Amino acid sequence: MMSASAPEIAAKPARGRRINLTIWGPLIALLLLVLLGIALNPNFLTYNNITNVLARSSFIGIIAIGATFVITSGGLDLSVGSMAAVIAGVMIIVMNALIPSMGIGWGVIIIGMLAGLALGGVAGVGNGVMVTRGRIEAFIVTLGTMGIFRSLVTFLADGGTLSLNFQVADVYRPVYYDGLFGVPWPIIVFVLVAVAGEIVMRRTAFGRYCAAIGSNEQVARYSSISVDNVRLLTYILQGVLVAVAVMLYVPRLGSASSTTGVLWELEAIAAVIIGGTTLKGGFGRVWGTVVGVIILGLIGNILNLQSFISPYLNGAFQGVIIILAVLLQRSRRT
Repeated sequence: MMSASAPEIAAKPARGRRINLTIWGPLIALLLLVLLGIALNPNFLTYNNITNVLARSSFIGIIAIGATFVITSGGLDLSVGSMAAVIAGVMIIVMNALIPSMGIGWGVIIIGMLAGLALGGVAGVGNGVMVTRGRIEAFIVTLGTMGIFRSLVTFLADGGTLSLNFQVADVYRPVYYDGLFGVPWPIIVFVLVAVAGEIVMRRTAFGRYCAAIGSNEQVARYSSISVDNVRLLTYILQGVLVAVAVMLYVPRLGSASSTTGVLWELEAIAAVIIGGTTLKGGFGRVWGTVVGVIILGLIGNILNLQSFISPYLNGAFQGVIIILAVLLQRSRRT
């Protein structure tokens, strides 16, 4: 029997000690970003600043978790920002319309929330049916619905802004600004959705089916996986999570217009890709998406705290990050 040479034996531990950037890369980037923020501004790590960043990032985070399932299964949804705008507009219209008959109170708000959830589910069904039954590319479908949703909210607002009745807004306000043990409700909901999403992705058949479909659709079909139904469910989940994010967003501003949710789809996709989910599908990581969301939130926060770079360039940074992340994914595959 041939024995391994000394160089080979010495090389094995070295390979074992190598850092897997696929797993640890997002966390390392987050740590470096935190250290940069601390170095640039002493107020960066204060409780108020961190909770403000996380609360503002929660909307994108909840949406990005839905996008993780869509992208893992080989799909794409470019309509989430416009969908959020039209859901917010419909919620405001419904709540304002119910005031004469129901008065000011949580009854009006709960019905408005249910209307938002229903609309999000219907929008998800529409996207999913066109992709799975209509056999249209997801990029084309969601690009089209992005324009449809944006036009609808502009029409509903008559080119202006839809504003929630100020008395209802006062009742609704604690959903964003209050919380539990000093933690705002948006952060709590984001954490709960993230934990549930990670469990579903890692521990359930649905999560495994999403990865299998994104990896190889034909093999998934031969394995008796209902490809169309699974993909449809990912779009429905995406629509419902957009509605959940909007339910937390409306009490923050109490209004909706054609500019609501602009570039949210870019931020959601960027967070998913930064977190390690493969853009072409086949592998998804919810906890990585959460890290990606926090990274994007901290980048925007650092730009706002510092004056040497305009915060208006935040979208440019996100675009660059998406391109670099995809390039890194391709280099790893190669």
